[in-house]
Amino acid sequence: MIKMQRLLVTGSSGFIGKALVETLLARGVKLTTSCRTSSQASTQNRQSVTVGDLLPSTDWTSALQDVDTVIHLAARVHIMRDTSSDPLAEFRQTNVEATLNLAKQAASLGIKRFIFISSIKADQHLREQEQSCDPYGQSKHEAEQALLTLSKQTNLDVIIIRPPLVYGPYVKGNFALLLKCIQKSIPLPLGAINNQRSLVALDNLVDFIIHTTHHPKASTQILTISDDKDVSTTELLNKIAIAFDKTAYLIPIPETLLTFAFKCIGKGAIAERLMGSLQVDSTPTKQLLDWKPVISMDTQLKKMANSRKNETIY
Repeated sequence: MIKMQRLLVTGSSGFIGKALVETLLARGVKLTTSCRTSSQASTQNRQSVTVGDLLPSTDWTSALQDVDTVIHLAARVHIMRDTSSDPLAEFRQTNVEATLNLAKQAASLGIKRFIFISSIKADQHLREQEQSCDPYGQSKHEAEQALLTLSKQTNLDVIIIRPPLVYGPYVKGNFALLLKCIQKSIPLPLGAINNQRSLVALDNLVDFIIHTTHHPKASTQILTISDDKDVSTTELLNKIAIAFDKTAYLIPIPETLLTFAFKCIGKGAIAERLMGSLQVDSTPTKQLLDWKPVISMDTQLKKMANSRKNETIY
């Protein structure tokens, strides 16, 4: 039983947010969600408050009324073709300054707990290993540091969750592109990839977020979460194919040759995501909070496949 009066969820219209809100409502949790526009708020079957864009100057007073815990999902995420002249500045404005603005207002109103959904890319050591200058990851790291400082200065209990790649129904981005290729039986040159990557199923992440809203040992923690099993890109694609009752046509091209080809066409970052390894150890988190995944990768992929079978694939 979640012992709190009301939760505020930001980013409730996003990939993770929608699933989180649906699960919370199904569990009978009192809930407020924030919306950018009044038209969005009018379509929500819950208490929704229009706050406008996520800015350093946003007034959260109405959304924070009677709230005990904030789950902050809203963020500026990866943009495939970012045309901004200074992407890092744009990410900082939304992910750092606007986040800190919300947290400060929450603290001033005596709200108990602030759960920040960060990213594994916020791990400074990991980014140094990968020699990554990813502005999204940098902004998430800076937001974490700002929130932890605020927590020390106030009574706001900040909890940071760092998920790796999240997959589940209605996933977008590169993962969705791979799904489409498998559905359309498009041959892929990814049949000999021997990397290892940690992922987290959407159902697992949602359940874990809810778990942290009331677990006392989650207090002031940076929590890394993932599924129980890491997979290679080749293994993942074969699992996706099984979920769709398809055959994966994977051509076993050597990784070195494939990496070279991607770099020649200016797609080195995509090569890193497809062939690089990214493993996280979530065992300490699971032991600390006495939590375990609620769904297997195969089952989550099957749910994802079922959600897409009725969609038109172009």
